[in-house]
This record gives sequence, C-alpha cells and structure tokens, in this order.
Amino acid sequence: MKTRIPIIQILTIALLLPATLQAGEEKDGVIQAANLIFAGTHTSRCFSDEFLSLAQRETGIPVARRFTSVKLDSNELFNYPFVMMTGEKDFFFSPGERENLRRYLDRGGFLLASSGCSSKAWTEAFQREINTLFDDDTRLSPIDMSHPLWRTVYDIESVELTNPGPEVRIAGLERNGKLVVVFSPEGLNDSARVDGCCCCGGNEIRNASEIVVNTLVYALLY
Repeated sequence: MKTRIPIIQILTIALLLPATLQAGEEKDGVIQAANLIFAGTHTSRCFSDEFLSLAQRETGIPVARRFTSVKLDSNELFNYPFVMMTGEKDFFFSPGERENLRRYLDRGGFLLASSGCSSKAWTEAFQREINTLFDDDTRLSPIDMSHPLWRTVYDIESVELTNPGPEVRIAGLERNGKLVVVFSPEGLNDSARVDGCCCCGGNEIRNASEIVVNTLVYALLY
C-alpha cells in the first residue's frame, strides 16, 4: 500500500535538506544522488537507478533520474544529500575516505549500502569499516519494522527475498537521533535493470524498489 506525502512537504523538501552540506545539493531545482567510488578504485556499478524515477513519479519530489559518480574522499561528496555504494569484494577505506564519510554523516548526509550478489566478503568489509568509523558506540543495528523508514511512501510490512530463506535484517546507523546509514547484506540493487549486471547466484530483495524509494524520501524529510 502506498501512502500520500502532503504537498506542503514535497514543496519544502529543498528547505529541509541539511544546511550543513555545501551548496550544490540541487541543480536547477533537482535533487541529485550519487554513487560512490571508494577504496581507491572500487565503484558502485551494479545498482539500478530506476528507483529515482519511481520516487519522482510517486511523490512529485524533483529527483535527478541518474546517479552522479563521486569519489568518497573528494569535496564533491558534500554536494549530495544521498549517496549509495555496493560491491562484491573485500575493501578498506583510506584514512581520507574514512574522515570524509564521518564528516558527511555528521553533517546530515545519508548513505545507502547493499552487498552485491549477497557477497559475504563485501558485507564483512562494510560492517567492519562502518562500525569503526566513530569513536563512540555508534554501530549498525537492525531497523525495527515500526521505524518511520518503512512508511514514508509505501507501507512495507516485510523484506521479500527472490530466493526465500532466513529473515533479512536490514540495519541502520544513527547519528544525533537520525538514521544516516541503511545497509542490507542482500541485494537492494535491483541489478536486473542494470546492463551487464546480475545477482549471479546471490539473493536480491523483491520489494527493493519500494524499500529504496522509502529510504530516499526518509533521507530528504528527516
């Protein structure tokens, strides 16, 4: 079931974007999203951007239909309120990437991350890197189904796998009372919609589009 976002919220989303991010989150009134180049040359290639068009159709929020590629250690990172990353191999953030991501999340930026092909190596690498990002006890933890994330656009009751198996616990990380990272060990990638990509024997989430649209809208509204 889809919920309706009040028009006043749609019209004021630009004003609600984190003021601490640098100017440039919007171009000609359109909200931009980025996919990250990280750990040197790792790139978030196999993640469909179709959800961006879906979000615009369902909510009226002016969202660019394509990702922009951005290096995690660059100043350009702070031009985007919403970024994503995926992959299938082990990796380590560089010191510059780690510091940039820490500052980005504390300034109100939002990161969506999902393992490609249910990659155990990438899952373990992401959990290791994100859980050591902050000096305090900020860590990934499961997002309860009562969280507003699951109700921003679609009413989502469960995470549905293409290959049914153990329950998937999508995790999040909060800073200053706001969810700033969403992570899934199974594919939110919708990779079948990306040329040259597939889940390659891994698992994907059937209602990924709805979950990612909800995530984007949550990132912009809260």
